[in-house]
Amino acid sequence: MRTFNHVGIITTEKKEGAVYNEGLSVWLTDYSKSPNKIEWLKFEEGSCLPELVQQETHMAYTVPDLAKELEGKKVIFGPAVCDEHLTIAFIEEEGIAVEIMEIK
Repeated sequence: MRTFNHVGIITTEKKEGAVYNEGLSVWLTDYSKSPNKIEWLKFEEGSCLPELVQQETHMAYTVPDLAKELEGKKVIFGPAVCDEHLTIAFIEEEGIAVEIMEIK
């Protein structure tokens, strides 16, 4: 079962409080500090994330079992281990990127 986590919105300006993720070449804000669960993303040239993620808003959900959730889906990125607590993947669904997150 998916649980809504955040919405990722692309911006052309670095937002206050944004941190740089060197591995993904993106500036991003902490969605947990947003009352509307918004994660602002400003991509730099050379990001490894798919064009769909870099150009369009995405929805993000947490799931109990990432591998099971990805079965039969159109995976466009990942799975990628972010740290010991978080693994993510992006799928394409209904024409948009959807981030699937497993938090341990």
